Amino acid sequence: MKVPGLLILLAASASAAPWKEIFKPMASWEAAASVTAEDTAIRFEKDPDGKFFTNASNPKKAGYLQTAEAFGDCTVEAEFMIPAGSNSGIYLMGRYEIQILDSHGKDKVGSSDMGGVYQRWDNQRQPKGFEGVAPSENAANPPGEWQTMVIRFRAPRFDADGKLLEKPRFLSVTLNGKLVQQNVTLSGPTRAAQRKGFVARDAVFIQGDHGPIAFRKFKVTPENFDAKPEE
Repeated sequence: MKVPGLLILLAASASAAPWKEIFKPMASWEAAASVTAEDTAIRFEKDPDGKFFTNASNPKKAGYLQTAEAFGDCTVEAEFMIPAGSNSGIYLMGRYEIQILDSHGKDKVGSSDMGGVYQRWDNQRQPKGFEGVAPSENAANPPGEWQTMVIRFRAPRFDADGKLLEKPRFLSVTLNGKLVQQNVTLSGPTRAAQRKGFVARDAVFIQGDHGPIAFRKFKVTPENFDAKPEE
């Protein structure tokens, strides 16, 4: 039976198996009974029935965790923790990144900061990075605190012959209760994308090889955003 959404909300008494079934297997991502951030690291206690999941045992080699199911329009809800200086991201369709970075306290934020739409990249251009969108404000919590992010994503639209009619769009990104992105059209994959080109459906990815991160919730809900967003 098709479930309406994918939910990872691991209660202390629940098995960690559900999130392992939702995501494709990836070495160094594992369940934990507890997680705390200390300086630039996450300390955790392994537990196959734990309520958290993390890459903290080897964040430089953990790789990208991806959902086993593909999505088009969807809402992603995440609750996560990063230590000082850490770097991660959530990639819709494996292509379009909303950045996760320890940006707390910065006076001026850019596309590479928490809640930013990460820039695209072309070695033949000057500058090589382009089209990134900074968050409208710095809503990042201090490292070591739990953060919440809600992403509403509208997939590309195609005609019956597969011709691209409309490019994908971040309808909104809310970080810790504050709207930081709204109606951002994506002309192509952002830097470090795991996929190329435009498709109607693909997996959601979590970046795991740039720094430690822990999650206590990750939910992807299929949507139908047929109404064309306002320009």
